[in-house]
Amino acid sequence: MLIFGVLITVAFIILLERKVLGYIQIRKGPNKVGFLGIIQSLGDAIKLFIKEQRIPNHSNILPYYSSPIFFLLITLFIWLLIPLGRNLININLGILLFFCCTRFSVYTLIGRGWSSNSNYSIIGAIRGVAQTISYEVRIILIFLSVIFLLISFNFIRFSLNQEYFWIFLLIIPLFLCWIVSSLAETNRTPFDFAEGESELVSGFNVEYRRGGFALLFLSEYTSIIFISYIIILVYLGGLNIFIFYILKGLFICYLFIWLRGTLPRFRYDKLISLAWKKFLPISLIFIFLYLLFIYLL
Repeated sequence: MLIFGVLITVAFIILLERKVLGYIQIRKGPNKVGFLGIIQSLGDAIKLFIKEQRIPNHSNILPYYSSPIFFLLITLFIWLLIPLGRNLININLGILLFFCCTRFSVYTLIGRGWSSNSNYSIIGAIRGVAQTISYEVRIILIFLSVIFLLISFNFIRFSLNQEYFWIFLLIIPLFLCWIVSSLAETNRTPFDFAEGESELVSGFNVEYRRGGFALLFLSEYTSIIFISYIIILVYLGGLNIFIFYILKGLFICYLFIWLRGTLPRFRYDKLISLAWKKFLPISLIFIFLYLLFIYLL
C-alpha cells in the first residue's frame, strides 16, 4: 500500500511541477489530457513504455538494465523509515540505515554511466560521483549536530521531541545548508550537474529509453518526495499532526519545483568550493558548539 501510494504521488508531483513551471514561464502547462490535464502523467507513462527499445552498441547489458531497477528499489525501500500511522517500523538506528541506502545509490549512478558506453554518460557519472563525495561529508556532519542535540538515531524520537519546539529554530544556518545539500543530492536545479542538459545532453541517462528511462524518472521524483518528508520529520515539527505533516511535505516539494523554475544552473567548480570551503566549516563549528554544550551540562 505504501509503495502504491508513493508511485501515485509521483505521478501527481510530476503534473504539479509541469503546471507550476508553466505558470512561472507564463504558459498553461498540461491541459488537454483529461480534465485540466489531470491524467497527463498516465499518458506519458503509457507513451514511454510502448516506445521502441534500442540497446546501445558495445554496452554492458547486465549493469545497463539492472542499475535503474536497483535505484528504484533503493528509493522505495527507504520509505520504510518514515513512521506512518500504526503500521510503522521502529528502527533504533534508522538514521544509519538512511545514510547507508542513500549512499548506495551512488553505485547505481556509476553503473548507469559506465555501462552505456557513451562519453556523455560516463562524464555525467564522474561528475555525479565527485558531487556526491563533496556534499556527502557535509550532510553527515549536519545530521551529527542534530543527533548530538537529541542523543538518538531513531526518527520517531525526532518527531516526539518536536511537539512544542521545532529543531530548525536552534540550527537555522545548518537547516539552510541541509536544504541546499538536498537539492544537490536529488540532482535538482541548480545542482543538476550529472544530467547537465545544456552540455551533456541528459548525462548519465542519455542512452536510456522506454522502461529504463521511466524507472529513472520514477526514482528521481520518489527520492525528492522522500527527502521533503525527511526534512519535515527532522527539522519542521515531525509527525505530531498527520495532516500538517502531509501539507508541509507538499510545500517542500513545491519549494523544489519553485527553485527549479527560478534559479539558473550553478557552476560545477563553485558547488565543490561551496561544499568544502563554506558548508564543511559551518557544520564543524556547530558540532564543536553542541559537544561543548553537552560537556558543560
